[in-house]
Amino acid sequence: MPISRLLIANRGEIAVRIQRAARELGITTIQVYSAADAESLAVRMADEAINIGPFQAAKSYLNIEAVLAAAKATGADAIHPGYGFLSENPVFADAVEAAGLIFVGPKGETIRTMGDKAAARGAAQRVGVPVVPGSEGRVADLDEARRLAEKLGFPVMIKASAGGGGRGIRVAETAEALGAALDQAAAEATAAFGDGGLYLEKFIGNARHIEVQILGDGVNAIHCYERECSLQRRRQKVWEEAPAAVLSLDVREALCASAVALAKSVSYRGAGTLEYLYDEKSQSFYFIEMNTRIQVEHPVTEMITGIDLVREMISIAGGEPLRYQQSDVRLSGHAIEVRINAEDGSHDFRPSPGKVTALQVPGGMGTRFDTLLYAGYAVSPFYDSLLGKLIVWDTSREMALRRLGRALGELKIEGVITTAPLHQRLVEAPEIRAGAFHTRWLEQWLTTKMKPQDAMMEQSSR
Repeated sequence: MPISRLLIANRGEIAVRIQRAARELGITTIQVYSAADAESLAVRMADEAINIGPFQAAKSYLNIEAVLAAAKATGADAIHPGYGFLSENPVFADAVEAAGLIFVGPKGETIRTMGDKAAARGAAQRVGVPVVPGSEGRVADLDEARRLAEKLGFPVMIKASAGGGGRGIRVAETAEALGAALDQAAAEATAAFGDGGLYLEKFIGNARHIEVQILGDGVNAIHCYERECSLQRRRQKVWEEAPAAVLSLDVREALCASAVALAKSVSYRGAGTLEYLYDEKSQSFYFIEMNTRIQVEHPVTEMITGIDLVREMISIAGGEPLRYQQSDVRLSGHAIEVRINAEDGSHDFRPSPGKVTALQVPGGMGTRFDTLLYAGYAVSPFYDSLLGKLIVWDTSREMALRRLGRALGELKIEGVITTAPLHQRLVEAPEIRAGAFHTRWLEQWLTTKMKPQDAMMEQSSR
């Protein structure tokens, strides 16, 4: 059934992004918002908007009943969950379809299988996709976790079975540290996803984080090549690139083929991402999890393929078959995305809400800024600190880095402290320019090579 009225069950820059894609398809956009977001750009841009509750996410953006009531009240025929919040909640996906509405994403049963990290490991193993050694499913208690960790060998990675985005993850270096790490990961997972289930993996040091973007219509599936997301702080991605410069052609083909095989095996519908750890020395890759939604870093894939991933997932949800064959997807050039957060680097990157007094957005060829900002907007203290994503494309990685440096120089956000100066430093770092980094590199670099307060001095003085 074609979609005519789309309710967007999210906020911030992804809500704006979804609105733009929907409008290009001739679809009316309906924006939900909390009391804290009444003056947001997403609300201002939408064809219609409806308040779904107070600033607390649990009483608004995570409130399934409130979202469904808003859809009914506004005559929506479909709901797009964006990323975060309810996007990987199978109960929500089922409830949307039970209400006679279209869920823009995979079916609830697929989210249960692939959104649960432990279950996804099993699905990968069944189709021959290599996985990191670890538990076969969720660990029941500390005793089971201790027995498995001793078998795997320390250090071990403790990970939330539900959700994503780096939440609910801890590393236990020793048996003595295991109990506290389990408790911390479970508490964080419960707070973020309402599910404290955990599983264990062998910790692979100095790995690179590579992920494959796929599109499926429930029958067919294709990949849109890979992204490298190794630059992370506290397991939160900071900088993403496409393609991954470290991969050989043979490894890229094998990696992407494994992602398509896994997506097809679960009849995947919509846009999704399969995440892997890559051992550069052995050129081996290991599946770790799937994100059953659109991701923050999807623009770099759009830049190197020319495919509008959000528009495609809306069309697929509306009943259209996949419009692309694998041979249609061509890789062109190199793209980089940096996340611009309202964070104060001189105080451990804590959130820095405030009023944006002036905004200058970079422009020029191959430059894109996906944002929720406008001059006069008050950045809320209640939600994620992401303000926007600066994305650049050029014919090579070297030229993309130069373009990124130029674009960062043009970006001006006054009134709040941001992480833009951090990215300006990173552009010039020799290891970044050489592509010589891994998932722990950024935190090590911040500790040994850079004083965060120095990088933030210019921004904080504005």
